Amino acid sequence: MSYLALARKWRPRSFADVLGQSPVVQALTHSLDGDKLHPAILLTGTRGVGKTTLARIVAKGLNCETGVTPTPCGECSSCKEVDEGRFVDLLEIDAASRTRVEDTRDMLDNVQYAPVRGRYKVYLIDEVHMLSGHSFNALLKTLEEPPPHVKFILATTDPQKLPITVLSRCLQFHLRRLPTGLIRDLLAQVLENEKVESEPAALLELARSAEGSMRDGLSLMDQALVFSGGKKITAAQIEEMLGTGGRRRLLELLQAVADDDSDALLGHLQQLEELAPDYSALISDMAATVQRMAIIKMLPKAKDEDDAEKLLALAEKIPAEDLQLYYQIAVHGRRDLPYAPDARLGFEMTVLRMMTFRPQAVGEGNSGNGTPSAQGNSNNAGGSQAGNSGQSAAAVAATPNYASTRSVSWEREVEMIDVNGIERALARHSTVIDDSGDYIRLALPSTHQHMLDTPRQQALAAALSVRRGKKVHIEFELSGGLADEAPAELDRQRAIARQRQAEQDFANHPVVKALQDKFSASIRPGSVNLKQSAATEAAGSDNALKTQNPIHKAGHGVH
Repeated sequence: MSYLALARKWRPRSFADVLGQSPVVQALTHSLDGDKLHPAILLTGTRGVGKTTLARIVAKGLNCETGVTPTPCGECSSCKEVDEGRFVDLLEIDAASRTRVEDTRDMLDNVQYAPVRGRYKVYLIDEVHMLSGHSFNALLKTLEEPPPHVKFILATTDPQKLPITVLSRCLQFHLRRLPTGLIRDLLAQVLENEKVESEPAALLELARSAEGSMRDGLSLMDQALVFSGGKKITAAQIEEMLGTGGRRRLLELLQAVADDDSDALLGHLQQLEELAPDYSALISDMAATVQRMAIIKMLPKAKDEDDAEKLLALAEKIPAEDLQLYYQIAVHGRRDLPYAPDARLGFEMTVLRMMTFRPQAVGEGNSGNGTPSAQGNSNNAGGSQAGNSGQSAAAVAATPNYASTRSVSWEREVEMIDVNGIERALARHSTVIDDSGDYIRLALPSTHQHMLDTPRQQALAAALSVRRGKKVHIEFELSGGLADEAPAELDRQRAIARQRQAEQDFANHPVVKALQDKFSASIRPGSVNLKQSAATEAAGSDNALKTQNPIHKAGHGVH
């Protein structure tokens, strides 16, 4: 006897066996109870969630020899023939291979004839969205007024491609993706029935890889049984089979990022390269891992038995704002991966961004291992370069270190909230007087009073409410002078510090000193700018200096 695939062997035979689709099952059960099924129903949902299975169960319920029932007996000849795929009054049509209007007309020509054996002739049109426009037009009238002995069951993974005229003639049911836990439990039941041992982590890995499709999960289990030789299925085997071994390194990678440990990070990246993982899938898993940690961090009651102890410990260690930043960097890295020279390089750059661009208070300078961190605010989280682009560690070190922790936190928060235009300018020119979490009192210089009006204040409060996850009220007070700790003022101070540092770097450059000594040259006041300083620092040879250094350009810098 030939081998029967697990997806077919474990296909539900009744509504009671269908898992994870209770709303659809309940509606179909009520429709069959009393023979009140709509003449045309549409089943939508991703692959492998039970569309064809439900259609066959409906066909059995309509034609069971015990009568129209939501609980077909499964023993009569009609039920058995439906299960075996040879019931003459169940016509399964693959629309993907029969898209022509001629095929649809041939089908409709037979609609008028009575069923051969059962009460109803059931047309199951799979992937119905693949039909041509003319085919849909030919089908419309029959869908609206089919003969009393005919039922249409349409199934599709892409209902958006169906004409609205078809949708309006059907009773639509959407089948949802199945939870990972539900797929894992069925896989465990399958292995118990097959008398094969397994590790819980292996089943969880298979269930996750199924991505909500029970059929995919059973197909992967078939593959795992072959891969293991029918012996015990281990997590290591599944990771090797699926190429997901890198998932075990994700927590170690994030641990190294959180610890700012570049040596450990390098070691983990090298080990990943040896595993040759799917970096696209790996970066998506990284985003999912960070998201899970963020959920646990903010909603401790959301913990469940599937959360590893190492994940829980790491979630406790990493600040909530860092997790938000890591998630955004991972999502953007996944989006930009196709543009990277190589998938591995794109993944590694994403991880390095997590380590490099981290919230850090003004004046902290570089991290302990020499890796530069984003200073002052976390404007890199949204890709914004407002005020801080090109900021060097030396410039930050020169910044007057008078900003309070509250001011730094406010500056960081302003950069991350979703406001623009005058509302953002209003926030950037304000200083926090009091912040209790849901009530913020701000000082605004009277010179900027023109920015303040009720709609802008409400817009800013709404953005802060979204950011903090609760209702926030704000109140402004006008101050006589400048707001020394306002984000805009802090940016201005940093710009002054960067300019001073640029002038100092330029004046100390050996070529400039040589010109001053040999030709009694002097630096023209105000002629040094940050772009020129950057060019000076970038020059690595006399030739480079001749082409890039501004002192070689007439009228610039030195005369």
